[in-house]
Amino acid sequence: MTSSIVEAAIGTELPPLVKPPVTREQLRRYAEASGDYNPIHLDDEAARRVGLDGVIAHGMLSMAFLGQFIEQQIAAYPEALLAHLKVRFASMVRPGDVLTCRGRVTARSREPDGHERITIECWAENQRGERVTSGEAVVSLPSA
Repeated sequence: MTSSIVEAAIGTELPPLVKPPVTREQLRRYAEASGDYNPIHLDDEAARRVGLDGVIAHGMLSMAFLGQFIEQQIAAYPEALLAHLKVRFASMVRPGDVLTCRGRVTARSREPDGHERITIECWAENQRGERVTSGEAVVSLPSA
């Protein structure tokens, strides 16, 4: 692993971000912040009525964690920005799950405007090592 995304070669794994266990309070707060009050995220009975064994986390919560992970990688570079983030939700996240966000640099290019674009394969995995959310991020760094 490297300590700087600026120095990271293609194939380099980035320092992970380990989130504390997902809590029901976190789901409640996320519902308030996002406006997503779907009962499968808040009410066990409602979740069971649709065939789940209990509440599940909002998919967008794990996406937000991946955004935080990428932002952590560029925090030392005030002019750097997360230009693009796309994800695919692969598995459900439940209260008590510990998510670790990981990533590796997959491409680097120089744009005509002089900005460097760094493409990162990123994913969140649970405590069992199962990828629950996978994605791709593009970071834009101004030329030095």
